[in-house]
Amino acid sequence: MKGSLGRGITGFWMASLILTLVSGCRSQTGNDNVKAWRARGTINSIADMKSRRAAHTATRLLDGRVFIAGGFIGNERRLTSTEIYDTATKTFTPAANMSTARASHTSTLLPNGKVLIAGGFDGDYLDTAEIFDPETNRFTSAGRLVTGRSDHVATLLNDGKVLLAGGVGPGWTFLSTAEIYDPQTNKFTATGSMITERESHTATLLKDGRVLITGGHKGRRANIVIYSSVEIFDPKSGRFSAQGNLTVKRHKHDAVMLNDGRVLVVGGSDERDGAGAYRNAEIFDPAKAMFTAIATEMNSPRYKLQGTTILLLNGKVLIAGGASSAEIFDPQTNSFQRAAGDMGAKKLFATATLLKDGQVLIAGGYTDGPIVSSNAWLYRT
Repeated sequence: MKGSLGRGITGFWMASLILTLVSGCRSQTGNDNVKAWRARGTINSIADMKSRRAAHTATRLLDGRVFIAGGFIGNERRLTSTEIYDTATKTFTPAANMSTARASHTSTLLPNGKVLIAGGFDGDYLDTAEIFDPETNRFTSAGRLVTGRSDHVATLLNDGKVLLAGGVGPGWTFLSTAEIYDPQTNKFTATGSMITERESHTATLLKDGRVLITGGHKGRRANIVIYSSVEIFDPKSGRFSAQGNLTVKRHKHDAVMLNDGRVLVVGGSDERDGAGAYRNAEIFDPAKAMFTAIATEMNSPRYKLQGTTILLLNGKVLIAGGASSAEIFDPQTNSFQRAAGDMGAKKLFATATLLKDGQVLIAGGYTDGPIVSSNAWLYRT
C-alpha cells in the first residue's frame, strides 16, 4: 500500500514535470515566432490618399512629411495634383497643383529643402521642370530640360546637382543622353551620354560619388532588347564608362545601396514582362567591380518596383513593390523573409518612402486591369 502510494506520487510529479517542460517549449516556440515576425515587420493599411495614383513620385521633405506628386489614374489620364502625408496624423492633405500633368517623371529633394520635378509624360514627352517649395506650397519654373524625357532616372549628386539619364523622348525614341540640373543657376545642361539607350533602368549613388546604372531596355514588344550591361557615371569627368554585366538581363527592377557600400539589385523581368517577373537578386561590389548572384531567391516574383526598395535604419532592406506582400532582405545572412500583412493585390509602380522614425510609407500603384489604387500602408518593425 505504501509502495503503491509512493509510485503514484512519483508518477504524478513526473507527469507534472513533463507537462511543464512541454508547455515551456511551446511557450518558447511561440515567443520565438513572435520575435521572428517582429524582426520581419508588418504592413498595415492607413487612410487613403486623396487620389488614385500610379507612376507617381513620393519625396520625404526635410521636416519629415512626404510630398506625393502626379502619376496616372487610368484611361490615359495623368494628374497635376499633389498631396502631402503628415506623419503625426497619418493622413494626406491636398497641396498645390503642378503646372503640367505628369506621370513617369522624377522628383528630387534638393539641399535647400525644395523639390525638383522633372520631365514625365502627359501625352507628350515633357521637357519642362518645376520646383515645389514646401514652405509656401507653391511651384515655380525650373526652365526646360535639354531633352524631353519620361521613365528616366534622377540622382542627387554630392555637389547638390542632379543627374538625369536615359528614358524615352519625343518620337518614342529611347535615350542615351544625360543632363545635369544646377540649383544655383536653375538650368539644365548636357553632360556625357550613356553608352546605351536605356529605359526602365536604375541609378544608384555610390559612396565615392559615382552613379551606378544597371539594366533597362530599348524597343517595344517584338523589338524589345533587355540589357544585362552596366555603366558608371563619374561626375568629375562627366562621362559614363562600361562596368561589366549583371548576372542576368533585367528591366523594371530596383536597386539600393547597402550600408557597406555594396548595391542590392532585385527583381525585374525578361521579355515576357509580368509573366517573366524574377524572384532572383544579386549584389554589386564596387571594390571588386563585379556582380554576384544571391543563392536564395525572394518569396515573390517582382517587377515594376522601381523606388520601392528601401534601406532600413537597421541595415536590412524592405522590398515593398511588385507584389501584394513585402519582404525583408538581411545582408548578414543573404536571405529573404516575408513581412507580415498583405496589400490585397500586387502593387506596380507604387512608391515607398522611409520616414524619420524608421517606418516606411507605401502608396498607390496599380494591379492588372489596370486598377489604380489610392490605398496607403505603413511598414513598421
